[in-house]
Parts: sequence; structure tokens; C-alpha cells
Amino acid sequence: MNLRQMACYQAIFELKNLSHAASRLNLAQSAISHHLANLEEELGVPLFIRKPRGMEPTAAGIKLYEHVKSILRAVQLAEQDVRNESEEISGDIAIGLPHSVMRAIGLSLMQSVLRDFPKVRLSVVESLSGGTFANLLSSEVDLALFYNPQSDERISMRALLQEEVLCVGKREIIGNSDKPLAFDELANLPVLLLREGLSTRAVVDRPGLLNKLEARIPLQLNSINGIMTGLKAGLGCTLAPQVFVAEDLEKGELHSRKLVGPTPTRRLYFGNLKERPSTRLMEAMTELILHLIFEEVDSGRWSAQIV
Repeated sequence: MNLRQMACYQAIFELKNLSHAASRLNLAQSAISHHLANLEEELGVPLFIRKPRGMEPTAAGIKLYEHVKSILRAVQLAEQDVRNESEEISGDIAIGLPHSVMRAIGLSLMQSVLRDFPKVRLSVVESLSGGTFANLLSSEVDLALFYNPQSDERISMRALLQEEVLCVGKREIIGNSDKPLAFDELANLPVLLLREGLSTRAVVDRPGLLNKLEARIPLQLNSINGIMTGLKAGLGCTLAPQVFVAEDLEKGELHSRKLVGPTPTRRLYFGNLKERPSTRLMEAMTELILHLIFEEVDSGRWSAQIV
């Protein structure tokens, strides 16, 4: 398998059409078909099911695509890095940010790149924390931040900060008091949480605490907008860090109370794929992101502790 075959395969997979793939790569359709046929013969498995309206990848085809995408992205980054060694930092980079981090440093990150790195084309991929982790594994992003990740030998992780998780909601739901709320009391309130899995794991670093809430959870969502809409409509309360709802707390639209017995926390990690060599661009973006995060914490705008 060579790079030309992989490039052809990626185009076919993404466009699901031989003619469109040929057009993207400026090749004859017969050449695209030839590369695909050679690949299938070499691997000994069908990679697509040919249909009247396009190409549907087989299970083997889907698996191959993940490898091909990662390899081609690594080659692209390597070429950029070597070509630009003596030049201004430039190139394409995709960074995955969970919603809380996007709210805290998203604007500053975009402004800094536009101002200080004019030759860099930045893609910011915002999603739930579990999504940023998965996007890194699938090479959708080059660098990612995520909360309370599961252990994975493929990813190099660095813990950055730890923050408390608060009870957040309308005063009529969580009470008008500023006194701490016992975790057992929270179990008697209507709680809106993210759906189980990596997204829920990202909320609190102690899954056992979340189990206590399951019996009273009226809604589970995989939508941050859904959670916020429910909170502001008074449908329930949720668990969230201060940085996630800072503007709403300041406006008085929502209220927060510290949780005790115990006090739940979560940790933010920075990650990259171990198999992908670092580039000048990745190093520059890593340094920038860390600077912006630590600046927010030092200023007090992000209520967290550096670890």
C-alpha cells in the first residue's frame, strides 16, 4: 500500500463516488478504479459495496479508512514541519475543545492565532469532552483537551487543572441560599445530566456519586444547549463548573451552590497521539493554549487549581 493508493482510498470513502473522487484528485476515473482494485486484491477483502447511487464501505473498509486518515494526516504534518523549518510557523491544525474550555479561552485562542500566527489555518472542533477524546483517536483533531479521560496507551496526556463541580439551576429549584448543599440533598432534586458514558464521566471524577442521582434524573441529554435550555426554563438543576455558567451566574439567570459530603471535582487534561511526531506548529499551539488556560486561572476568571 502506497501513499497514492491511500489518497485515492480516502477520496472514495469520503465522497462515496468514483467520479467525484477522480475529480477531487484530478485523475481519470479508470485510475481511481485501478487503485481501488489493487488495494482490495492486496488486502484480500472487499472495501466497498458497489451500489447504483454510490459506494458503501464494508466493515473492513471503515477500519482501513481510520488508519489511512491518520497516516495521511501525519505525512501532511511532517511535510509542513520540514518545509517550514526555517520559515514563519504555518500550516493547518485542528484542535478539539470541550464546551467549558471553549467558553473560557475560545475567543482568546482565535484572536491570538489571527494576530500572532497569520500563516496558520486553525480549525476549532467543539464538542462534549468524550467527543474531543474520540476525535483525537480518529485523527479528526491534532490536539485535544478533555475531562476525566479513560486510560488509553495511544494518547499522551498531561493533567492541567482541577475544578470543583457545583449545583447550578434556578433559585426556585436549588434554593435561594448560598450555603453549601449536601450531595444527598441533590439526590432529591430534579437533575439534568448528560447521557451516560464518556460525557457523564467528564462531569465528575467519581462515577459512584453520579449513580446516586440516577433514580431522580428526569432527562438525560447529549446536548449542552439542551441542558442550558432546561436549566433556564426551570426544568431542573445540573452539575457544572463555575467557568461553564459564569455569564449566567453574573446576570442572575442561574444560581449556584457548592456541594459537600463530598465535594465533586473534575480534572482537565491536554492530549495528543503518541504515534504522531510533534511539529513546530503543534508545539506553538500547545504553548499558546497552556498560556491562555493558566492566564485565566491566575486572573481568577477560571475558578480552578493548577495541578
